[in-house]
Amino acid sequence: MVPSAAQAADRHKLANLQLLAINDFHGNLEAPAGSSGTVKEIDPATGKEVATPAGGIEYLATALRQARIPADDSITVAAGDIVGASPLTSALFHDEPTIEAMDKLGLDVTAVGNHEFDEGAKELLRLQNGGCHPVDGCYEAGRKFKGANFNYLAANVTNEKTGKPLLAPYWVTKSQGVKIGFIGATLEGTPNIVTAEGVKGLKFGDEVETINKYAAELKKQGVNSIVALIHEGGFPASSVYNYDCGAAGQGISGPIVDIAKQLDPAIGAIVTGHTHNAYACTIPDPQGVPRSVTSAASFGRLYTEIDLQLDKTTGTIVRPSVKAENHVVRRTLEKAPDMTALIAHYSALAAPIAGRPLGYIAADVNGRGSSALEKPLGDVIADAQLAGLSPADKGGAQIAFMNPGGIRSDLVYKASGTEGDGVVTYGEAFTVQPFTNMMQVKTLTGAQVVQLLQQQVSGLNEAAPKILQSSKGLTYTLDMRKAGAARLVVDSVKLNGAPIDQAAAYRVAANEFLAGGGDGFPAFAAGTDKLVGASDLDLFAAYLGANSSAAAPLAVPAQDRITIIGPGTDID
Repeated sequence: MVPSAAQAADRHKLANLQLLAINDFHGNLEAPAGSSGTVKEIDPATGKEVATPAGGIEYLATALRQARIPADDSITVAAGDIVGASPLTSALFHDEPTIEAMDKLGLDVTAVGNHEFDEGAKELLRLQNGGCHPVDGCYEAGRKFKGANFNYLAANVTNEKTGKPLLAPYWVTKSQGVKIGFIGATLEGTPNIVTAEGVKGLKFGDEVETINKYAAELKKQGVNSIVALIHEGGFPASSVYNYDCGAAGQGISGPIVDIAKQLDPAIGAIVTGHTHNAYACTIPDPQGVPRSVTSAASFGRLYTEIDLQLDKTTGTIVRPSVKAENHVVRRTLEKAPDMTALIAHYSALAAPIAGRPLGYIAADVNGRGSSALEKPLGDVIADAQLAGLSPADKGGAQIAFMNPGGIRSDLVYKASGTEGDGVVTYGEAFTVQPFTNMMQVKTLTGAQVVQLLQQQVSGLNEAAPKILQSSKGLTYTLDMRKAGAARLVVDSVKLNGAPIDQAAAYRVAANEFLAGGGDGFPAFAAGTDKLVGASDLDLFAAYLGANSSAAAPLAVPAQDRITIIGPGTDID
C-alpha cells in the first residue's frame, strides 16, 4: 500500500535515535574473573538458569561497535563509576588507561558516580581535563595524559563555599537537527559511602530536585528531548539479566523507583547504575505515564540498547517509541585489536608488581560473587585484619570488621595467567582490595559493638542491609523476619564463646572508611583511643603469605559466624 502524502509528511517529522548505555565499569579492562565475570540468563534449550562468561573491554568495544548505527544517530552514555575500585592494570596508573579506553570506545557522556570521588575532586577534574598525576607524575617519558574526550556531568555536586557545580550539570548535542540534553547526577548519599577526604569541600544535593531544576533550564533553552543519567539504582526481583520487571515497575524496588516517579515528565528516558543490577523497566512518571528506566549491571558485562524517536516539530522524545533491552557482552565475540594493544601496553608496565605471588588457595574463595550474607572472602579479609592488628603494639584488636562493598572481586583458583592454579598474585589481591585504606583500631564498649551489628540492618541500612564481615571468634544471629534493629538477636552476640559484655571495653579494627562511620555505621565514629595501622591490602597480603603455602593452601572458610533466620538479602 502506498502511503498518503500526509502519512509521508508525518514520517519525515520523526527521527530515530539510538542510545548505547553502560554503568559501573570500575576499570575492568581485562575480563573479570570468577563469578564477577558472568551474567545469569535462561538457557533457551533447557529453560534453566545458567552463568555465562561476559565482560572485558576487548569484547565490549566489539559489541558496541557492531551495535552502533551511523554516528549522527547514535550516542553512547554511562551512569557513573566508570573508574574507581579498579583492578591493578588501571588503578596503578590512577585509571588513566580506563579513560583512554572509554575514548577509544566512543563514550560521549557520563554521570559521575560515588567512586569517581575516591581520590577527591582534584583528581576527578584531572581525569576530565588532563595533566600528569601531581604525585606520581607522567608514567612514560614524553607522554602527557590528555584527559577525557567524553563529558563528565555532576549536576548535584557543588562547591560547599561557592555553591557552583564541580563539573557541568548537563550536556547538549544534536541528532538530525533535534537538540538533546543529558543531565548527570550521582546519589545524594555519596558522602556516606566515600571517605571524608574524597568529598571534602563538596555538597551533594537531592537527585530529584536537582535534575528537575536543570530540566526546566534546558526547556527554557529550547531543549525538549532530555535524558537523565543517574548513579543510583534499584533491585529487580530476579537476577536474570533480561528479567521483565512488568508493568509500572512492579518487579523492581529501591531508591530509583521513588526518584523516577518524581522526575519531570519531559525526561524521556532514565539510565541508572550503582546497584550493579541488570534491568530494563518502565516506572510511571508524575503523570502516571510509563517511562524507561535501565541499568546494565557492572564491569562491562552488559550494555543497554535504547531505541527511541524524536519529534522534529516539538523537539521532544516520543515516549511510546522508547524501547530498551540489555545485551550480554559475550566472550565469543572477536577481540577489538586496539583494546588488546592497550591492555598489553599497561599490563607490561604493571607486570613486575602485578605478577608477584603472595599465597595459595585450595579452591575459589568468593567475595563479590557470593550470594551469602557472610562471604567466604569476607571472613578471610577480616581474619587478616585481626591477625595483623591483634598484637599489643599494633593496636590490640579483639574484633575486626570489613564492609561488604569493599570486597571487589573473588579469589579464583584457576590460573588467569602464568602463575599456576591456586596461586594468588599481588594483582589478584589488589583487585579484591583496591582502595588501600589505612586500618584503624578503636576502643568500643560492648554496647557499641551491639549497635554496630544493629546498624547493619537498621537506619540507613534497613532497606538495603550491609552485613559486616567479621573476624573469627565473633558470632551472632540475625532474624530477618523482623524489622530494623530488632533483627539482631542481642543475646546471641558472643566473642570466643562468651556473651558480649555491654559494659566492657573492646578493641575493634576496621578500615578508615568504616572507622569514620561510613556506610551507615555511626557507632564506629564514637570509638576512642584510635591507633592507625598498616593498609588493608598490606595486611591481606601478609596474611596470605603467613597462612598458606603450595603444600598447605588456604582453605575456604566454613561461613559459620552469622546465623540467619528467615529470608536473607545480599545487598552491598
